[in-house]
Amino acid sequence: MLLSYTEICELIEQGVIEHASYDHVNSASLDIFIGPDILIERPSDEPVYLCDKTPLNMEKGTLPHLMFPGEFILAQSLEVFHLPNSISAEYKLNSSMARIGIDHANAGWCDAGWNGSVLTLELKNISNHHMIGLSPGDKIGQLIFFRHTPVPADKSYAVRGRYNGDKSVQGVKE
Repeated sequence: MLLSYTEICELIEQGVIEHASYDHVNSASLDIFIGPDILIERPSDEPVYLCDKTPLNMEKGTLPHLMFPGEFILAQSLEVFHLPNSISAEYKLNSSMARIGIDHANAGWCDAGWNGSVLTLELKNISNHHMIGLSPGDKIGQLIFFRHTPVPADKSYAVRGRYNGDKSVQGVKE
């Protein structure tokens, strides 16, 4: 079941979402804001292997940052999430960001039990001719929440997930 305004406000009140304001709750989503830390892809002659989860060659950076055409970065949300075993969420890029040429890698699923973490955002400047400036605190998208039957504790992301407890942007983990 998709959660609406009142239920999302309850998640904030319960501490499921830290650093979120009731002013950022929409009819069926929560506005997400970009945090200060980023990872910027840098050139490499080394291949990346899916089977090994080889990390990209990334350099730590902070916002503000100008994204060049074609540039790929990993960014973080300001918000920290503590999803219970009965709530999952999905990140959607803000339409205004898409209209200026930012794309998201569509890897924004948050499984039940994901906790203590900021959301890592995979962003790319898909414009051909424009740099795009990102600053800390910019609205970057929204999260949609779904309530479902609780996941068994041993199948929860709280037990099985690799990205729990990440308070800053993270590249791929083995």
